[in-house]
Amino acid sequence: MEKLWSPWRSQYIELIKENDKSQGCILCNISKQNLSDPENLLVDKGELTFTVLNLYPYNNGHLMVVPYRHTSDFSSLTVGESLEAMQKLQLAVNALKINFHPDGFNIGLNLGIASGAGLHEHLHFHIVPRWNGDTNFMPVIGEVKVISQDLLATKKILLDAYTSFKK
Repeated sequence: MEKLWSPWRSQYIELIKENDKSQGCILCNISKQNLSDPENLLVDKGELTFTVLNLYPYNNGHLMVVPYRHTSDFSSLTVGESLEAMQKLQLAVNALKINFHPDGFNIGLNLGIASGAGLHEHLHFHIVPRWNGDTNFMPVIGEVKVISQDLLATKKILLDAYTSFKK
């Protein structure tokens, strides 16, 4: 059996383990931040969901669409939350296509620890832009993941795109 190691993921897992539960849910805390603050990774705030850049991305532009309501139960999502999440995923696809020109996307939801969910207690949808050949020797041989752009620079580009879609 072949194994593909992703050692960069361990930083994220350790961050989650170290998170002081008295400070509450990381995603709930992010949802309370101001969209206009250039130091956070928020890209969009809707009525029922928000969109944030992943702090430990698999690729440049890796976003998460997150319901404000703290739940780990997928079947508990309301019709409104489900609809807005899909609309925000479509918006993310359009913004990423226009600004980063990916060849494809991975869009998904990890339910439970066994599925690989690092933040299993708060649902969040991932959207990862993909480019032909983006899995190369760096992560496979060098055990290093190359993210080609600073997260805050990515945020600025996406904020501009989201704003233009809302006009």
